[in-house]
Amino acid sequence: MAYDLPLDEAIRNVGWKVKIRDRERLEPPHATILFKRRAWRLCLRTRQFLDEGDSWKQIPSAVREAIEARWKTLCEQWDAHYPNNPVLSASDEQDN
Repeated sequence: MAYDLPLDEAIRNVGWKVKIRDRERLEPPHATILFKRRAWRLCLRTRQFLDEGDSWKQIPSAVREAIEARWKTLCEQWDAHYPNNPVLSASDEQDN
């Protein structure tokens, strides 16, 4: 089951959503930011966008602030959905 990050009503009402989607277990850990039919995939390991040309300039600051405030929750939700592809991989742990 997908996870929807809780967003303020004003953000949701204009069409913004942030999700951990189903059936993405083979991809790098990421959250999908949605505005109507447009999607941005934000890597939970690097905090960079996965698709070329995507940037924070395309996303309202209120959405970015909501994501940053709940970053840990997004990572935990990814790990719960995809325990075989966690945000913090074994190689990441060795680097620390």
